[in-house]
Amino acid sequence: MKTKHPIVIALDGTSASGKSTNAKLVARALGYVYVDTGAMYRTLAWYCLQKRVDVNDERAVASACRTWKTKLDCVEKDGLRSVRLLVEGYFPEKEIRLPQTAAAVAHVAAVPKVRAWMKKTQRDCIQFGNLVMEGRDIGTNVFPETDYKFYLDATLAERTARRTADGVNENLAARDQRDSQRAVAPLMIALGAKVINNSAMTSAQTSALLLEEIRKLMPAK
Repeated sequence: MKTKHPIVIALDGTSASGKSTNAKLVARALGYVYVDTGAMYRTLAWYCLQKRVDVNDERAVASACRTWKTKLDCVEKDGLRSVRLLVEGYFPEKEIRLPQTAAAVAHVAAVPKVRAWMKKTQRDCIQFGNLVMEGRDIGTNVFPETDYKFYLDATLAERTARRTADGVNENLAARDQRDSQRAVAPLMIALGAKVINNSAMTSAQTSALLLEEIRKLMPAK
């Protein structure tokens, strides 16, 4: 059910800090809509690869982002409502998780005009009601006005171990550096955000803490 002023819970943080897992757990618990903003950037990266757009060519990527045919779609699966970005009616669910797509994302996400397009599109997700939105610039750039800002982090060793357990070999230190030094909307802790270091916490413990903090911020009914 839509409200007049939907709540947006911004969940930012470093790679492998548990953003996706915990955002889904919180969205399910509250009955909110889950938005994976990283998947939107991955979708554009996949599109550029499909159309043979050089992801290192900033102008070409910006042009592709300006002209591609997309639509926001809200679906429900396993008790979780989530937003997807359809390209010409298609959602490349598996394709955006392929290694070649992952390798292209950092280049695409660094383009200023892409980030401006993504910000507008991500703000449009409010049409679906209350949101739990995860990413790297939600509290600082996409919805800086929200009162519900959280930043997840864990030690580099713990995050690397999590990636390895998932079968992914990624240089997270280099990724952190790219994200934090990006010229537009860099990864940083939003003003007023609650920082949670979950190095020694399970997903259940982390999401429980998030829900506790969220409920403290909610106005009394």
